Amino acid sequence: MQLLSPQNFKDYELIDVGGFEKLERFGQYITIRPEPQAVWDKTLTNAEWEKQAHVKFIPKSSSSGEWKKIKAMPDRWQIEYKTQSQTLNFKLSLTSFKHVGIFPEQASNWDYIFESIKEMQTSTPKVLNLFAYTGGASLAAKAAGADVTHVDSIKQVVSWSKENMELSNLSNIRWVVEDALKFVKREEKRGNKYNGIILDPPAFGHGPNGEKWKLEDNINEMMKSVLNLLDEKEHFLILNAYSLGFSSLIIENLLQTKNKENLSVGELFLQATEGAKLPLGVFGRLKNF
Repeated sequence: MQLLSPQNFKDYELIDVGGFEKLERFGQYITIRPEPQAVWDKTLTNAEWEKQAHVKFIPKSSSSGEWKKIKAMPDRWQIEYKTQSQTLNFKLSLTSFKHVGIFPEQASNWDYIFESIKEMQTSTPKVLNLFAYTGGASLAAKAAGADVTHVDSIKQVVSWSKENMELSNLSNIRWVVEDALKFVKREEKRGNKYNGIILDPPAFGHGPNGEKWKLEDNINEMMKSVLNLLDEKEHFLILNAYSLGFSSLIIENLLQTKNKENLSVGELFLQATEGAKLPLGVFGRLKNF
């Protein structure tokens, strides 16, 4: 099992984590946000956290809250991530759901996507990004030269992804606002194939027409269809799962195929400057080329 953490994300830093919170730097601004997996103690004191932070998220319910500004900072700003040959730019925002528009641990997957596409013999690989959020994986695939289809159920998030594409001086990503499982089922019926498929499904979610998604109830059906969409000659697949109690062995079982392809599983984490490792989900990767 692999343990992976981003190595070259200069615009992001996990400074400290513990006490069910994390102290993070995004560009020049430092945030305090809830973190349910941080069951251990902080290394720094609360006073040291407050001294460094610009803003702190205050939960008001299980799904939303508000930001308390400690120092002056904008509600929106930008950061960048550099691949081997392309700079990806991201607009960040203080949302009411504690998120800022990026999951930095996914940078390990962006590198894998970029490198995999560059290794392919197919001249313009077709890549499908499901549950695509603000598009980090879509940008990495496009920057590597792929023909990218980006699927998410929330129109505003897809618009945010398009902004990130434009900020990164990229173009021609195909945007689809739809329930991911419905989209995959339709592509399967049409016989469409992809050289790369990326999935980062939530534990719970809803499609644009109220379709319900629950990870443990729907992921097996989803993966059966997704595996049928892979180009037989040359492909890669990434499946992420951030859900408390979801094991990498579950991912391994979901991705077992008759061809015994190159399968790796593991865990994504962020390394805090103050020493702790923050687990942020399990992953599986298939590669056939």
